[in-house]
Amino acid sequence: MTTIKLTQYSHGAGCGCKIAPDKLEQILSKNKTSVLFKNLLVGNNNNDDAAVWDLGNGQSLVSTVDFFMPIVDDAFDFGRIAATNAISDVYAMGGKPIFANAILGWPIDKLSLELASKVIEGAQFVCSQANIPIAGGHSIDSLEPMFGLAVNGIVDTKNIKKNSSAQKGDLLFLTKPLGTGIIGTAIKRGLIENEQHELTCIKSMCKLNSIGYELSLLKGVSAITDITGFGLLGHLIEMAEGANLTAEINWNHVPYFDFIDSYLAKNIIPDNTYRNWNAYEKKVTGLNNMKAFQILNDPQTSGGLLISINPSNQPDLINLFTQNGLQDYIKPIGSFKSASDFVIETINANF
Repeated sequence: MTTIKLTQYSHGAGCGCKIAPDKLEQILSKNKTSVLFKNLLVGNNNNDDAAVWDLGNGQSLVSTVDFFMPIVDDAFDFGRIAATNAISDVYAMGGKPIFANAILGWPIDKLSLELASKVIEGAQFVCSQANIPIAGGHSIDSLEPMFGLAVNGIVDTKNIKKNSSAQKGDLLFLTKPLGTGIIGTAIKRGLIENEQHELTCIKSMCKLNSIGYELSLLKGVSAITDITGFGLLGHLIEMAEGANLTAEINWNHVPYFDFIDSYLAKNIIPDNTYRNWNAYEKKVTGLNNMKAFQILNDPQTSGGLLISINPSNQPDLINLFTQNGLQDYIKPIGSFKSASDFVIETINANF
């Protein structure tokens, strides 16, 4: 029986399918929320992870939608990754997901309905881990396979964590390694060197960012976002610009897959790495190391949470990380300081 490789049926992969940040800004520039809705606490006037609507009872509704084309070949794993990625936006706002609706596009003349069912099965598996149902959804016959979720969640209004509320002096922490775009590209090109590399990457992409809810309760956490298609630099720029600050990143402390070097040596790099860089190169300084360039701009799929926290509360964060099996991420990757000529300054990223 011939093994179907889903990545061969799409031109893009995972969150790398996202429209470039500068192009997205052009699309949305004339389509911002023009009417004041007093209950809309977070809308499309900023670059946050989800919309937030005040329910008037001390709680707010968090609503998001995310979908993309396959980043892996296995249908079940594709469903797991897409669901994890979509749910992450609720966690990034400090909320708890409550239910989801599925979004499925499937080329029914090319791929079997059984495979589509496997995608949804994978998503249901992740949703059961998050303790939420897939309550409904919508499907179309499309040219390429795509899948995602529209997710709704609840957050105590006082605990909402925007991506634009970081404070000067805050430390930055990241909860997952970078490199999923590079490994996803290797999968699509059939160039995975070791099956364990693929499995490690999939495991990371399928890990729920459920710690986001606990972080919203932690004193000193000022801002949270998750790292997806714009890469670490792109999402950090959104965070820094939203707070009118400059972020300093210490390349020596940034986590990434420890087997990434041989793939970079073979020039296995997503096209959207350069698309990302072209969108914001004028906002970054100090990035003169090719490996750092490739990894910091790498479009992530279902990446980790990027957390901004007051240094005085760092011990509490470390304790929370340790309780959640995140001992490898207790070292800050950077900090925020007063705005300068650049939005991001990288250190230890020279040749």
